[in-house]
Amino acid sequence: MRNARSVLQLLGLIAPLLVPLAARAELGDYTAWQVVRNLLVPPGPDDPVSGDEQTGPFPLLANPPGFDDGFDPARYYEWQTVQLHPDTDSVCGNGSPYKFFVNRTPETRNTIIYLEGGGACWDGPSCRGESGIRGARNPDGIPDDYMSLLNPGASAVSPYVFRAHPYSRVKTQDWNMVYVPYCTGDIYVGDTVQVYADPDGIEPPLVWHHNGARNVVAVLAWLKNHLPRPTQMLTAGCSAGSIGALAGYELIRGHMAPTRGYLIDDSGPAFPAPQGGDPAEHPSIPLHERIREAWGLDGAHAPIQYLKTRLPKLNTTDLGSMYRALADKYPNDRMGQTHFWEDLNYSSYSYERFYEEIENAPSPETKERLIHERWVLDTENLMEELAALPNFGFYLPRYRALNESHCTTIVDFENGDIQEDGLELSDFIDDVLEGSGPVMQASEEDTVSDFQKPPNPLYIAIDALLQSGGI
Repeated sequence: MRNARSVLQLLGLIAPLLVPLAARAELGDYTAWQVVRNLLVPPGPDDPVSGDEQTGPFPLLANPPGFDDGFDPARYYEWQTVQLHPDTDSVCGNGSPYKFFVNRTPETRNTIIYLEGGGACWDGPSCRGESGIRGARNPDGIPDDYMSLLNPGASAVSPYVFRAHPYSRVKTQDWNMVYVPYCTGDIYVGDTVQVYADPDGIEPPLVWHHNGARNVVAVLAWLKNHLPRPTQMLTAGCSAGSIGALAGYELIRGHMAPTRGYLIDDSGPAFPAPQGGDPAEHPSIPLHERIREAWGLDGAHAPIQYLKTRLPKLNTTDLGSMYRALADKYPNDRMGQTHFWEDLNYSSYSYERFYEEIENAPSPETKERLIHERWVLDTENLMEELAALPNFGFYLPRYRALNESHCTTIVDFENGDIQEDGLELSDFIDDVLEGSGPVMQASEEDTVSDFQKPPNPLYIAIDALLQSGGI
């Protein structure tokens, strides 16, 4: 009798929510009565890992039976920590267990998979985190309370995964959310263990697991074995997480098999950079050569060759061919690239340590100018590549006074406008997620207006916290 009374009380609480739920229902949403059922009996997996997916160079490996991963399928609207067992081949860079985070809703099957940003590393100092925001994120591993409100750099990083964002709205706020943290310094594509000696001979050698690719497939294995297959799915991120979303899209989209797939790469471009080419024409060539070696990307069973078996149009000698390869394989998916023309963060990673004239520039102004010259050239090369791809758009605003004008979709969707075209960043996001026909392609030519905007107190406070290490 008590159970029946509890059910009736639950129905009384949620009944007022059912009418607005039905009014905004879209592909992938449950009916009102399915929502009631889901609250009582949470839906489980309907597309678990197959036998074929458990084989090959990058198999989807599940936690062993009986292992407590910490997940409760009946907990909705809160971040849950999911720990993966070492048998899944997942591990953080320092060797600690890999964890990720899930925030469920009973209302829909639709899902966002958000890959965290945060630098890159290919030597001891940067992998130890000694370079601040220029080094690897989470060099000491992932704490269980990572998604608490005390860590807004994760829990409130973007409107995509912030359900209660006060003013930037996007439909993923009503979806299931999967937050994939970053702790390997390899933009989620590495597959090797490096031993980095201390150049000063003071610290002992650092054993570092560039294990990003296997962490991603371990997360996918867990998702397939615990949650329903997404109907709509957005793969997104910022910076390192964004290029990780781009490079990992074939694996994520291929294994999760949504009915509709979307990709938004925010400030993590894989610029055209053909091996053996001229860095004067393709400035990212030295960076790409370095990470191929440091992160174990090349080889018969390495990530790039494996992707080639799944993406026929991928040119393994040019990572910038990823866009064309994805657009060709998934012609009905909607995908987009966005970043600022004045980005000084990802651009510094891309060139500062690879060009002597930048590293030894006589002044910060000269260094910035030399960095931006290469960034503009690389961006123009990418625009030319994307212009021929109707299902892969781009949105390139000029500048925002936040985080070195890096990442258009963090904190909020504001001040990413292209004023001469009357466009806001949210127009582009909505076009990717809800549009039809060719995906929007827009670039800001105005070099003045964005610098004349009044200071934003929120951005000033966030930048101060970033510089102090507070987030």
